[in-house]
Amino acid sequence: MNQSLTKTPRIEVVDALRGFAVMAIILVHNLEHFIFPVYPDQSPEWLNILNQGIFHGVFALFAGKAYAIFALLFGFTFYIQSNNQRKQGKDFGYRFLWRLILLAGFATLNAAFFPAGDVLLLFVIVGIVLFLTRNWSDKMILFAAIFLLLQPIEWYHYIANLIKPAHQLPDLDVGAMYDEVAKVTKAGNFWDFICCNVTLGQKASFLWAVNAGRFMQTAGLFLLGFYIGRKQLFVTTEKNLCFWTKALIIGAISFAPLYALKEVIMQNDTIIKQTVGTAFDMWQKLAFTFVLVSSFVLLYQRKAFNKRVSGLRFYGKMSLTNYISQSIIGAIIYFPFGLYLAPYCGYTISLLIGFVIFILQVQFCKWWLKKHKQGPLESIWHKWTWMGRK
Repeated sequence: MNQSLTKTPRIEVVDALRGFAVMAIILVHNLEHFIFPVYPDQSPEWLNILNQGIFHGVFALFAGKAYAIFALLFGFTFYIQSNNQRKQGKDFGYRFLWRLILLAGFATLNAAFFPAGDVLLLFVIVGIVLFLTRNWSDKMILFAAIFLLLQPIEWYHYIANLIKPAHQLPDLDVGAMYDEVAKVTKAGNFWDFICCNVTLGQKASFLWAVNAGRFMQTAGLFLLGFYIGRKQLFVTTEKNLCFWTKALIIGAISFAPLYALKEVIMQNDTIIKQTVGTAFDMWQKLAFTFVLVSSFVLLYQRKAFNKRVSGLRFYGKMSLTNYISQSIIGAIIYFPFGLYLAPYCGYTISLLIGFVIFILQVQFCKWWLKKHKQGPLESIWHKWTWMGRK
């Protein structure tokens, strides 16, 4: 069968949107010094004001939302891959499980340089939900996505506490794990740093995601991305643009009340903050995520915007390479085993460093993709995924 008839055409806006998500992630990670909270002790008053403005602005725009876009597109990519195989009469499911095992290796590489901050291992574990639901109907997938995004575990703990006040959330001891990882990072021994990150750091990152409601949210976003793929909503048609316009309006209208309710709820007791507060926090971030996604898709139809963000397409095609390499670069810049610039970089300088890394990565992507079809790590992942097949 002709390959052009069995493969879904690449959707340009998805590459650009994925590039946008990775760009936002690198800016947030630089502000956090890649989960290494060491900053200058003293700065001029004007710089302190600027730093705080930048911190709150970047986090309000991107924190939790860029990651959500990344997760949404992970589910969408699963649809593309499984649909391509289905056209050939093949089941992609078990090959996808092997692909997740390979992703665990990339997660370990990323975690080695990113103290308790890796998200790829979470994707590996939660990705199993795509395997289990790959043959479900569209309605069942949408229902499951909505159910998971409602944060059922948080509501279970809240209701259980109402029935039995002694009921509390399990203590996963994440804070102590982060403290230990930070202690090893500050010591500056490279090999201790690596070993601690890929063991205790990975555990801390995963359990933090469970505590923060990201486990259920990630599963829901995977399925939502899968559903969007099935409905071809990223394909440019008048009907789809109308859908994204409605999504933008609903997301914008929903965000403000959800955010306000979250702020009110966070003034309550600990158990309420950890359950209902977590659910509302996830919902307000999800609402703003759809504002970002819808706005990007709609603006991408304009030639002027399309031209200005054209570099994001190259960046998005090499998202795995860029995501992992930014962790390595960030570790070398900020951590004691490297240049140890963290104590000299406030939020403003850190943001500028993030932009410089992003620009350099975009230029590298453009250069690399002139000679190769995929990024370095993407190529390895692809070849090993299809190991044993022509």
